[in-house]
Amino acid sequence: MTAETVDTSKLWDMIKDIRFGMLTVRGADGRLYARPMTTQNGEADRGGVIWFFMSRSGQPMADLARSPDVNVSYSDPGSDAYVSVSGSARVVDDPAKKKELWSAAAKAWFPGGVDDPDLALVAVLVAEAEYWDVKSNKAVQIFRIAKAAITGEQPADLAEHRRVRMR
Repeated sequence: MTAETVDTSKLWDMIKDIRFGMLTVRGADGRLYARPMTTQNGEADRGGVIWFFMSRSGQPMADLARSPDVNVSYSDPGSDAYVSVSGSARVVDDPAKKKELWSAAAKAWFPGGVDDPDLALVAVLVAEAEYWDVKSNKAVQIFRIAKAAITGEQPADLAEHRRVRMR
């Protein structure tokens, strides 16, 4: 059973060090497509919005115009941290927010800088998120899985698993 919470601090603590999320959108053909995107959120942006810079002329923008429902997944296998975020995406025309989130790395994708006409600021309004945070070391995990295989009972206490409802 998944525990629910409204506390987002753990969620953001897990996401902050995972710079790239896989943004999944529904294409014109009805299929799901996932693309790596750089999360632009800073320390001040730990609310119910995930920010991305995207190309206005790219396929993801066309897909979002048709279907704004998205998923963003984050994974850090080295620390056994996994996050799945569901919400809806929209373009936000806010020059001040673009400047606030702008970084030197973004210039690689948008050589015209923060005023590049192809630069779109996209907000993913988070509806719900789930995270799995494994705290036990690999040896303990293997032991619990082996024990479960022998006893026929599912392994317990492998990870902290929570659902965060935002709206």
